[in-house]
Order: sequence, then C-alpha cells, then structure tokens
Amino acid sequence: MKLGILGAGMIVNHFLEMVQDLPEIELKSILGTERSYEKLLKIQEENNIDYAFTNFDEFLEKSDIDTVYVALPNHLHYEYAKKSLEKGKHVICEKPFTLTLAEFMELKEIALSKDLVLVEAITNQYLGNYQTIKDIMPELGDLKIMECNYSQYSSRYNAFKEGTILPAFNPKMGGGALMDINIYNIHFAVGLLGKPREVHYLPNIEKNIDTSGILILDYPNVKVVCIGAKDSTSEIRTTIQGNKGSILINGSSSLILEVEKQLNGKESVLYNNNAHQHRMHEEFVEFYRMIQEHDMKEVEKQLNHSQLVMEVVDKALTSGKIKLG
Repeated sequence: MKLGILGAGMIVNHFLEMVQDLPEIELKSILGTERSYEKLLKIQEENNIDYAFTNFDEFLEKSDIDTVYVALPNHLHYEYAKKSLEKGKHVICEKPFTLTLAEFMELKEIALSKDLVLVEAITNQYLGNYQTIKDIMPELGDLKIMECNYSQYSSRYNAFKEGTILPAFNPKMGGGALMDINIYNIHFAVGLLGKPREVHYLPNIEKNIDTSGILILDYPNVKVVCIGAKDSTSEIRTTIQGNKGSILINGSSSLILEVEKQLNGKESVLYNNNAHQHRMHEEFVEFYRMIQEHDMKEVEKQLNHSQLVMEVVDKALTSGKIKLG
C-alpha cells in the first residue's frame, strides 16, 4: 500500500505511532494547511514521509500513492474522499464516514463503479475482542438489553461554554456528541444486532449542537441505549444482557480492552483477544489485506455495515432536530 495521508491532527499522530509496526504500508505523502506548514514538515521528517503538500490537487497528481487516508475534520470527509475516488485512489475514511446518508451513498456508488476499495476507519469492528463478543453472545440466551456509555468531559467544552466554537462543537463542521463519540456505540450495536426498527435521539442541545445525548435503538426483542457525552463524565462501560448471563466491557466501545462473560450461577470468564496494544493496528492490517487481495466482497460487506450506521445517524439527527453542515 502506497499511502497518502490527509490531515495532521491528533488522529494522524495516533496512526503514525502504530504504522511503524506495519512496514508493508509505505508513507508516500501527507497533506496539511499552509498555516501549519512547519508542523507538517516536522511530521514528514520524523516519519520518513516522502512528500508534504498543502495543495490537494498536487497531492493527488504528484505523489506516488494508490490509497488515501482521509483523517480530516468530519465535514471534509465527503469532498476529499470523492475527489480521491474520482482520481482512481482507494480510500480509507475516518469515522463518521460523512455527515449525511446521501453523501455516503454517493461515495459508495462511485467506489463500486470504479472497483475501488472504500472503507471506514472504525476501530471496534476489527478488534479481536469484538469478534470474541460475537462468538460468545449466543451463550447469553435470549438477548434483552444493551447499554453503551461513552461519556468523557471534553477538554474543549470549557472554551465552548465561553463562546469559542472549536470543530468538536461546531455544527457546520459535523461536531457534537453523536458524531464524535456516540458513533462508536452505534457501530458496536449495529455490528452485533443489525438494523434497528426504530431510532430515537434525546440530545442535550447547547448553541445548536448536542453536547450529550441518549440514543435509543429499538429491536424486536432487544432494547439498546447508547449514551454519548462531551459535557460530563461517568464510568465508561458497555453491557449486554440476556436471560442466561451478561457481557461486560469496562472502557470505551472504541477500545474493547477486555471482555468479561458472566453466565448465571457461574464464575466470570475474562477474554482479551486483541492482537495488538494499539487500537488502530488490526483495522489497518485488514485494510491492507483488502487492497492487496482486492477483496471487494469484504469491502461491500463493510460498506453495507457503514450504510446501516449512516441510516441510524440520519434518523437520530432528524429525531434530535440537529442540523449539521
């Protein structure tokens, strides 16, 4: 994989910490802004990236890349992913895929028509512990309740309260609790249970953006509550309950660091089957494999999952009367 990186923010730094363990991924280029050009050059030098650009057209034309990693603010995902696909590049796009279902569907159509890999970088879907949950869930019997709580007081919330609107709380840039952290809970639940029959979002709104909220996903026999908060904090955990036992994940649904199974009347069993300590490692191993093997069957499977998530997001935004972009 000859990779070009769009962005120079926190998520890119996290990626660069991990990618040294994947020598099969060649870092060919990185794109940033003119305002942060010195920072961009430092990142380029420290990570042995061949080229640094501030112009996107030059990035696409002059760097020897076959894949683009879109790690830009949420509202830019659609535009930059679309241009990359139109130039014949495979695309790995950070979560949330886009701000609307319509934007996602257009990207999906372009990618499949051009026989290109298009995938969403969403860590939990690729973790070994997530597969473990799928494997042991039938032991819980009839599922009843799932609760995912990802509540983490944002370091940017105080500035937001004082009137400084940073991207994390900017509705025009796709900010808010639903799109930032509750999106992990949605992926977690939908990946296990599929499409819900009803979606209801109850947000706490400040300055036209949801700073926290409760998302309810209604399945015929299972009720799911997804809590995401950037204005308050709590114990971060996920539980899955059935009539024969439960599963507990201490920590966020994005990391799934350990899985605890507690069957009725039996001692609890702990699992940790993540293959690497870095949460992004397993997803990029799989992205590399999809591209190298041109596994379009798996690409379509993952796109179908992301589509279900975007359908939930669309309904949640409508339900919560939130307008992004």
